[in-house]
Amino acid sequence: MVAGARRRAVRDGDRQVDTAHLLHSLLETDPQARALVGGAPQLARLLGYLVQRSIGYGLRWQSGVEDSGAIRVVPDRDPYGGEVKDAGDWSPVAAAAMTDALRRAGQRGEPRACGTDLLAALVADPQSRAVEVLEHTGVPADGLRARLDALAVEYADGGRPTC
Repeated sequence: MVAGARRRAVRDGDRQVDTAHLLHSLLETDPQARALVGGAPQLARLLGYLVQRSIGYGLRWQSGVEDSGAIRVVPDRDPYGGEVKDAGDWSPVAAAAMTDALRRAGQRGEPRACGTDLLAALVADPQSRAVEVLEHTGVPADGLRARLDALAVEYADGGRPTC
């Protein structure tokens, strides 16, 4: 999924991988994430918009780095005690979402993040491009957050994500 987001950013001519690239790749590769987004009409509209964005309608986003300011964009430390991180080829918000997805998996005792971890991290920042895309295509981010919160409770009660 990450490799797909990187390829999409390069192909789109974007400066960095952003949360919309991650969302697009996640929806293409993870059936559980697709199901959480909504029914076939919502998913079709969302994927259609993401495809349009990838063929040039997202040019207004190429001029700047995705940084909503709503969250601390680049963590000082890896959540598992590693070296100081730098966003590099990732937008600060996308880098923070990837770190948050790992944190969510770590809370379950898992070494790797699943699609639902990343989806929850992508919608955590209400000003991210992923949320902007979701809202623009009629997928309310608040409703998606609520479905993901319910799933997190299920996982806390012993359920396991499908990774």
